[in-house]
Amino acid sequence: MPLAIALVIMVIASVLFNIYTPWWFTPAASNWGQIDDAVNITLLITGVVFVIINLFLAYMLVRFRHRPGRRAHFQAHNKKLEHWLIAVTSVAIIIMLAPGLWVYAEFVSPPKEATVIEVVGQQWRWSFRLPGKDNELGKSSASRVSGTNPFGLDKRDPKGQDDILIAGSQLHLPINQPVKLLLRSLDVLHDFYVPQIRAKMDLVPGTVTSFWFTPTKLGQFEILCAELCGIGHYNMRGHIVVESKTQYAKWLDSQPTFGQTMATEKSVQTSTKPTLSPVALLEMGQTLATTKGCLACHSVDGSRGIGPSWKDLFGKQEALEGGESALVDEAFINESIIAPNAKIAQGFPPIMPAVDMSPQELSALVSYIVSLSKTPQQVGK
Repeated sequence: MPLAIALVIMVIASVLFNIYTPWWFTPAASNWGQIDDAVNITLLITGVVFVIINLFLAYMLVRFRHRPGRRAHFQAHNKKLEHWLIAVTSVAIIIMLAPGLWVYAEFVSPPKEATVIEVVGQQWRWSFRLPGKDNELGKSSASRVSGTNPFGLDKRDPKGQDDILIAGSQLHLPINQPVKLLLRSLDVLHDFYVPQIRAKMDLVPGTVTSFWFTPTKLGQFEILCAELCGIGHYNMRGHIVVESKTQYAKWLDSQPTFGQTMATEKSVQTSTKPTLSPVALLEMGQTLATTKGCLACHSVDGSRGIGPSWKDLFGKQEALEGGESALVDEAFINESIIAPNAKIAQGFPPIMPAVDMSPQELSALVSYIVSLSKTPQQVGK
């Protein structure tokens, strides 16, 4: 009897919690309210089954409780009951699956007017490629991916020259404009997830997945990686910024195209004289720290991350694996970027990949790291 009472109380408490709980879906920031409906249908069906089974179990505990002189009667089969259970279960499963299949078919079938944007996932950062004025993305291939061409674009393809490359973790989108996302991974399995937009899709190495949505609410919404992708998984974050079409057009015009980026890099590589002032070099270093994914592992505020914090790092005597130590000067930082496994900081895993940078980019990043120390010194002095 006490167990039967406990089951009834559990059922009543569960129903009341689902009705009055404040932890429910946040308002959808896109057109995918249908996903909420599919979840609600599943919850309703499983909830009804949960209530029926537990109340039936409580009834059976009371009805057939132990009584002196009463013996249980064994019945081997009840085909009629089995047929009813199979029929009811089949209908319930069909009702649960059908809305999900219908919504998923819509989820991967964008309208013709949708803007196509490429999302690239890599440990542990997000990058984005948007079409230029021709509204078409240029050809790309994993075989062309390099430190200077992270999207693997074909430099000879005229359609790719005006593509907008966003190496940072923030993607701007215009409100009420459908968007189709092409998802690629450069290393391991990732998952692009924006809870408020009800958008979630795996990035599978070697293939391209996709889905679409229409932003319907202004604001900033966090992008999460929802697939364990390594030690820095927790820090693989970004943001979608939904803004007015005027603000979006202004932001888009301020972004460099692939053609402009290639021209700038070529100019830097062929130049033998410094092209940037110390202030501009510092700003470039700060930008590189974000676009190259450095801040996914290294903090700038002293907090512990996957790698050593850059705050007050320059000029520090860094303890190394094996009991040795080294002075963090310009040469040490350069080596840590170009050959990161040459010296491993004590207490940190040797997981940093070598970063392909031009001499000026390397100098700019070192300048930024130096600027984060208490007594910054001039690089190259």
